[in-house]
Amino acid sequence: MQKVLTKTIIFLSLVSLFNDVASELLYPVMPVYLKSIGFGMVAIGILEGVAEAFAGLSKGYFGSYSDKIGKRLPFIQMGYGLTALSRLMLVFFTSISGVFTARLTDRLGKGIRTAARDAILHAEALPQHKATVFGFHRSMDTVGAVLGPLLALIYLYYNPGNYLDLIKWAVLPCFFAVALTFVIKEKPFLVTEKKFSLFPIAYWKTATPAFKTVCLRLWLFALVNSADVFLLLYLKLHGFTDTQMIAAYLLYNVVFAATAYPIGILADKTSYKPVLFTGLMLFAIVYIGITLTTNLLLLYALMIVYGLYASCFDATAKAFLAIHCKKEEAGSAFGLFGAINSLATLLASVWAGIVWQQGFPATAMVITAMVAFFIAVSFWFRDVKSNQV
Repeated sequence: MQKVLTKTIIFLSLVSLFNDVASELLYPVMPVYLKSIGFGMVAIGILEGVAEAFAGLSKGYFGSYSDKIGKRLPFIQMGYGLTALSRLMLVFFTSISGVFTARLTDRLGKGIRTAARDAILHAEALPQHKATVFGFHRSMDTVGAVLGPLLALIYLYYNPGNYLDLIKWAVLPCFFAVALTFVIKEKPFLVTEKKFSLFPIAYWKTATPAFKTVCLRLWLFALVNSADVFLLLYLKLHGFTDTQMIAAYLLYNVVFAATAYPIGILADKTSYKPVLFTGLMLFAIVYIGITLTTNLLLLYALMIVYGLYASCFDATAKAFLAIHCKKEEAGSAFGLFGAINSLATLLASVWAGIVWQQGFPATAMVITAMVAFFIAVSFWFRDVKSNQV
């Protein structure tokens, strides 16, 4: 009997773990660091949104290109390599333009590797274990997201406000991640006869109706789901210190890491629909709840709920897409989804930044929660095939 978790799945997951140690070592403090070097709220929103859009367009192009040449691994190696380079750039370039360039380099690396990596995971997973595999990968990835903020928390406790030295330490785990990509062995796959296109939207013409339906709903959610920096900054509005903010983010990641894999298994054994519905409803609860309380314990409880949302949503959404695309076209499929999703995130981050700048952060949270609720309902009354009909 074929193993559920192959060596390739495990090594890819370890690569993501080490890379996320570096990324999440910085992520909770980046909003504060950006403000300290002159970024305003709108500028932060634009930076995050443009960076994600840049990553998204790259996902579409390089995902499609990996289908064309019949190889995934070189894109994974190059992508993680660029992310490691971006950490070095943050060390040497501390101006606004330098940070912007480093962030774009990091996102380009993510764009190059993501669709190819997800396509390999899709190919390695048996049809009945898609959510399990994506859940395991996400769980390992998030273990890195636990270790990163934990290390940042310890470091800033003894060195408050010393963000630049923290950035220097983030370089090391990136290079471990790059080194691990060279022990992965890729299985050959059938190259499609389709004409390669620079534009990821070309896949849309031949995508299945079910794939399109799922994508449209997920893209609508992305249009209101701004970058998590806004959620962290909302905690700051409630009086959280840097240490408390990182602790809250760490708590979210602990829950995410602990539950992503078992929830993926649950989704495969039952049905994707109720798991995805539950995730979106939990998301709506968090975004409404954070506007209604300033109680420290309740806010920490909401971050636990946010971790459960992420576990229900992330792997299940990818598995839902995977069952509606061919393995040899997975690079194009995941690339197309990632491209449009990131453009939607750009719009979400920009409008959220503008609303915040006008002094209405709670309004942005409530709008996001309401849209998430209606999308959850639309998935409950789905007209697309789930893993269990």
